[in-house]
Amino acid sequence: MKLTVLPEEFRRALPVMEKIEQAGYEAYFVGGSVRDVLLGQPIHDVDIATSGFPAEIKEIFPRTVDIGIEHGTVLVLYQEDQYEVTTFRTESTYQDFRRPDHVAFVRSLEEDLKRRDFTINAFAVQEDGTVIDLFGGLQDLEQRILRAVGNPHERFHEDALRMMRGLRFVSQLGFVFETETFEAIVENHALLEKISIERVFIEFTKLLLGSHRNEAMKQFVATGCFEYCPGMATSKEHLLQFAGLIPDPFLSETAAWSVLLDHLAVPEAQIGHFLKDWKVSNEFLRECRELVWGLRQRRKGYYTPMALYRLGDLALKVETLLSYYGHPGETDKTAEALAKLPIRSLRELAVNGKDVMAVCQQKAGPWLKETLAHLEQAVVEGRLVNDKTALLNAALAYLPEILD
Repeated sequence: MKLTVLPEEFRRALPVMEKIEQAGYEAYFVGGSVRDVLLGQPIHDVDIATSGFPAEIKEIFPRTVDIGIEHGTVLVLYQEDQYEVTTFRTESTYQDFRRPDHVAFVRSLEEDLKRRDFTINAFAVQEDGTVIDLFGGLQDLEQRILRAVGNPHERFHEDALRMMRGLRFVSQLGFVFETETFEAIVENHALLEKISIERVFIEFTKLLLGSHRNEAMKQFVATGCFEYCPGMATSKEHLLQFAGLIPDPFLSETAAWSVLLDHLAVPEAQIGHFLKDWKVSNEFLRECRELVWGLRQRRKGYYTPMALYRLGDLALKVETLLSYYGHPGETDKTAEALAKLPIRSLRELAVNGKDVMAVCQQKAGPWLKETLAHLEQAVVEGRLVNDKTALLNAALAYLPEILD
């Protein structure tokens, strides 16, 4: 097979390939970008594989960066672009199920492609657009099949994360596992325990965002991979319920995780602990916790003023999540309600702590926080106007209640 038209991203990289070939080495486009071109999808990173060893590639180009030279990868800076150029290689045993104990550089493209994960990722494309397919990947693409290259047990023992990558491809591409590959995941799914949770999180999140998420979630359960993901080992039924949602893709990572957390019935007080086990950022954790809280509040009825005040603009995001539960959100109504709030944060209150301490003639203490919260809620609920004099009078009136 030959590509009749190379995508712009490949055409821009041709001078790099030409320079490598002029120096006497082979060079090919490889990886996910080739798969996506063949599927007619947009491509992102362009990766180049070559028979040239790293030191030889560095001699060809004046500007390079050693980003993974021990594994054969050199970043070539060419004009305004940059390309990862990786030497053909073979790999030894994988004692940690993630990284090879030893990498050997070779001159053979076939030896290099043999170590790829799935046949649909094991293509190489020559400068003239000729597609090299040594493992039946074109037929698997046509039949929408995910098949491991060679022995699937060996591939998953080399890198156990490939099992999660396969599930991610089910979600993104709508492909199905070939029988032997599926059975190998079932047999080896416990190896996920050896993989850093940060890497599992990346693949699982991509699965959640895919257009075929529901089928991928069913496969996630059927293979047993869920058993080795934090907080999910006893959640089989909840995960299958999640897999029964309307199939519309999620629009953001926090949206996907928030709906998942709700379906897993994670208590509000446990959401932080649950997500910390996944090593997420504090900001990601905070937003998910608020979205789950807002979603649960909203499904009971429309927001109270204080609920709307707490959520702020996240309330608009909550409205978009209601559709996954079969309820149309009220985004316009919520935007209008947010605009009508007297204040959007404590900073907008017409008094501050110093003002309240001065008028009450009291030193700082727990009473002050409680008083400000009382004033804040009264303003949000419309029981007090956001006026300095009115608020200070209200603080004086409230003081005896909390000092008794």
